[in-house]
Amino acid sequence: ELIAVDNINTAIRNCDPSKTLVALMRPEAQLPVVHSFAAAVYQTELFNLQQQNAVNYLAHDELSIAVEMLSAVVLLNQTLENKDIPMIKNHLRDPCIGFNNLEEENLQRYADTLLSIKSEASSQGQDYLSWNDIQNCIDMVNMQIQEENERIIAIGHINEAVDQGNPEKTLEALLLPTAKLQDVRPVNARHYQDVLHHAKAQKCKESQDESALLWLDEIQRGINDSNNNIKEAAILAVGISMINKSLEKGDSQPILMILQSRFGLRVIPECAEAYFRNLSEAKNRKTTEGSSESPWIKLVMKAMYDYYYNVETEEGTCVAPKGVVPKTSWLTGEEIQNIAGQVTADYNREQLWLANENLIVGLQARARGFLVRKNYHERKAYLQNQEPSAIKIQAFWKGFKQRKSYVDRLKVLQGNVAAIVKIQSWVKMWLARRAYRKRLQYFKDHNDQIVKIQAFLRANKAREDYRTLIGAENPPLTVLRKFAYLLDQSDLDFQEELEVTRLREEVVTKIRSNQQLEKDLNLMDIKIGLLVKNRITLQDVVLHSKKLNKKSKSQLEEMVMVDKQGIKGLSKERRKKLEAYQHLFYLLQTNPTYLAKLIFQMPQNKSTKFMDTVIFTLYNYASNQREEYLLLKLFKTALEEEINSKVDQIQDIVTGNPTVIKMVVSFNRGARGQNTLRQLLAPVVKEIMEDKSLIINTSPVDVYKAWVNQLEMQTGEASKLPYDVTTEQALTHTEVVTKLESSIQSLRAVTDKVLTSIFSSLNMMPYGMRYIAKVLKSSLHEKFPDATEDELLKIVGNLLYYRYMNPAIVAPDGFDIIDITAGGQIHPDQRRNLGCVAKVLQHAASNKLFEGESEHLSSMNTYLSQTYQKFR
Repeated sequence: ELIAVDNINTAIRNCDPSKTLVALMRPEAQLPVVHSFAAAVYQTELFNLQQQNAVNYLAHDELSIAVEMLSAVVLLNQTLENKDIPMIKNHLRDPCIGFNNLEEENLQRYADTLLSIKSEASSQGQDYLSWNDIQNCIDMVNMQIQEENERIIAIGHINEAVDQGNPEKTLEALLLPTAKLQDVRPVNARHYQDVLHHAKAQKCKESQDESALLWLDEIQRGINDSNNNIKEAAILAVGISMINKSLEKGDSQPILMILQSRFGLRVIPECAEAYFRNLSEAKNRKTTEGSSESPWIKLVMKAMYDYYYNVETEEGTCVAPKGVVPKTSWLTGEEIQNIAGQVTADYNREQLWLANENLIVGLQARARGFLVRKNYHERKAYLQNQEPSAIKIQAFWKGFKQRKSYVDRLKVLQGNVAAIVKIQSWVKMWLARRAYRKRLQYFKDHNDQIVKIQAFLRANKAREDYRTLIGAENPPLTVLRKFAYLLDQSDLDFQEELEVTRLREEVVTKIRSNQQLEKDLNLMDIKIGLLVKNRITLQDVVLHSKKLNKKSKSQLEEMVMVDKQGIKGLSKERRKKLEAYQHLFYLLQTNPTYLAKLIFQMPQNKSTKFMDTVIFTLYNYASNQREEYLLLKLFKTALEEEINSKVDQIQDIVTGNPTVIKMVVSFNRGARGQNTLRQLLAPVVKEIMEDKSLIINTSPVDVYKAWVNQLEMQTGEASKLPYDVTTEQALTHTEVVTKLESSIQSLRAVTDKVLTSIFSSLNMMPYGMRYIAKVLKSSLHEKFPDATEDELLKIVGNLLYYRYMNPAIVAPDGFDIIDITAGGQIHPDQRRNLGCVAKVLQHAASNKLFEGESEHLSSMNTYLSQTYQKFR
C-alpha cells in the first residue's frame, strides 16, 4: 500500500496523467473508483493538492478522500454536459462530494446556474468545472437568493410608503441599502412620491388588481424618469427665464441659441427675426401695467407634475412655495414651444410650397378644373333640361341685340353717307388696282411662258381650223373667213410670192454692193483730191479705178454664177457648211444674248462698221416683221446689258455715246425711218426756209453788228460805234434789245409750228424708236430706283429728239428732208433759223433753262418749261 502511494505521488509529481491514472487504478492502492476519461482532471487536481502539502506528499487517507471527491466532481461534470437536471440534483446531494451550504429548495437554481457556467466555460475552452468552481456557484446562488429576499422586503416597505403618500417615508424606503436603488436624490422626494404613486395606480388599473405592487425595476425606472423630468424641467425653466429676460431687454441675438440648446427645438437661422417678433408680440399681450409679481415661475412636467423655479436665485423645487403666486406675465414653456414650432412650421410650409410650386399649381389647376367641370356639367344638365326656355330667351336676347346693333349702325351710316361712298370708292379702286397690278406683274414675270402658251394654242387652233377646212364637208363661216385668202391663191400668186422673195434678196445684195461702192467712191474722191494737191500721181488714180472696175465685174460674175448654179450646184461639204451657217445665223437671230455681249467687245471706233456689215445683214435689214422683231429684241437686250454694265450714273446716257443708242438711231434713219422724218419735218422745215422775211438771230453781238452795218449803209458814213463789243455792251442798246425780242417772238412762233407738226404726227414715229425709248426708261428705273420721273423723261427726250430729230432739223439737206437742186445749198440765214429752233427744242426736251452766257434768253424759260410738259 505504501509503495502504491509512493508510486502515485511520484506519478503526480512527474505530471504524467496516464501514469497517474494507472497508479490510481492499481488494486494495491485501495482507492475509490477512478474514471479513466478524466485522467487530466485527476492529474491537475492532485498535483495542486500535492503542492499545497507541506512535505509535498499525499498520504493514503488524503488520496482516498481526494480521489472520491474528484470522481464525484467528474461525474457531475459529465452530467452537466448531458444537461440532465435530475442527475445533476442527485450528484449535488451526494455526500461524497462534500459541498457546503447546500439547500435542498435551491437545487433547481443551482442546476440552472451550473449549466450556464458550464456553457460559458466550454465556450472559453474550459472543459472541466472544479470543485471550487461548483462551490463558488452554490455560494453565489445562496447570496443572490438572500439578496432577493431582502430586496423583496425593501420593495414591500417602498410600496407601503408610496401608499401612505408621505414623501419622507418614501425617500427613506428608497434609500434602504437592501433595495440597491441607483441615483436616489433627497431633493426629488416629492416628485418620487408622485411618479411612483401614479405608476402603481396605473399598474393596478391595467392588472385590475388593487394589491399589485411595484417591483424593483419599475421603481428604478420611476426614479430615473423623475430625475430626468426634473432635469428637463430645470433646463426648460432656465430657457424660459432667458427667453423672457431677452424679450424684456429687446435683445434678439440669443433667442435662436436658447431655443436650440434649452428647448431642444430644431430652429432655422433664417427665421430668427420671426421667432423674436412673434415671441415679443405674445409677451406684450400677457404683460399687465403696474402689476408686481413673485420671481417664481411654474412648469408642468408630463402634463401632471408641477415644478417651480426661482428666476432670481435659480433654484427649482417640486413643492409649491408658500404664499407665492407664479408669474403670469411671462411666456410659459408651452407657449414658447408652440410659437417657435408655428414659425418653423410656417417657414417649412412656405419652403415646401416653393419647392413644389409646380405640383401645387398643377394640383390647384386640377381641383379648379374639376370644380369648373362639375359646375359646367351641372349647368349643362340644367340648360339641357331647360333647353326650350333657354332657346327662347336666347332668341329674344339675340334679336334685341341684333335690332339694336342694326339701328345704331344704320344711324351711323345714314349720318356718314358721303364719307362711306368715298371710302368704298377708294377701297374698290385700291382693290381693283392691286388685282390689276398683281395680274400684270404675274404676266410680266411669266412673259416667255405666256408667249409659248399663246403660240401653242394658236398653232393648235390653226391646225384644227385647217383640218376642218380641208376635211369637213361644210366648214363653218369663221374657218372660211380665216382662210379666205388661201382660197384666192393660185399658181400665179405663188410665183409672185417667189418673185417678191427673190427681189428682196436682190435688194439686200444691191444694198451691200452699193454700200461697198459708196465706200470705194469716197476713197476715189479722196485720191482725186490728193491728185489735185499733187500728193499722188495720176497713175495711182488710174490704178485704183481699174481695181474698182475689176472688182465690180468679178462681183457681177459671181452673182451670175450663183444664180445659174443655185443650191443644187453646191457640193456635199458645202451643203453641210451651208446648213451649219444656217443654224448659226438662226441661233444668233433668235437668241440676242450672244450679239448683245459681242457688241461691247468691239472697239468704239469700229462698232458702226461692225453694225453695218454684220448685224443689219444678219437681220436682212428688217425686211419683214419677224426680222424687225428679232432686231428690236437684240437692241433691247444690248441696251439693258449696256446700262447694267457701263452706266454708273443716269447722266452717262446723255454725256456718253452709248453704242446701242447709235445703232438704234442709225437703223431708224434708214429707208422707213427716213420717210418718217421726211413726213414729220419736211412741211414745217420747207415753210421756215421759204419764209424770206423770217430772220431769227438770238446772238446780241451779231444783232449789234448787223444794226451797225445797216446804219452805215443808210447814212453812207462809218459809224462811230465800236464794231467789236461784248454781249453785255451790245444789250445796252435799245435797238439791239428790240430786234432781239422780235427774234424771240418769231422763234416762239416757229417753234410752236415745229412742235405742232411733231405732236400731230407722233403715231408716224417708227415703232422701233418708241419701243427702245420705253426699254430705256424701264431699264434706267430698274437700275436707279431713286431717280425721279423728270430725270427719266429727260433721258428719253434726249434720245427721241436730240439724237433722232435734231440733226434732221439742223441739216435737212443732209438727211433728205427737203429736195435740193444740183449745186444748190441752204442760205446761212435759213440754217441759223433752223439752228435756233433746234436749240430751243433741245433745251425744252431736256428741261434745260437758259442761264449763264444765254442769260439774255431767260425770258423764254417759262416757255421752255411749258414745252417740256408737252414733251412729257
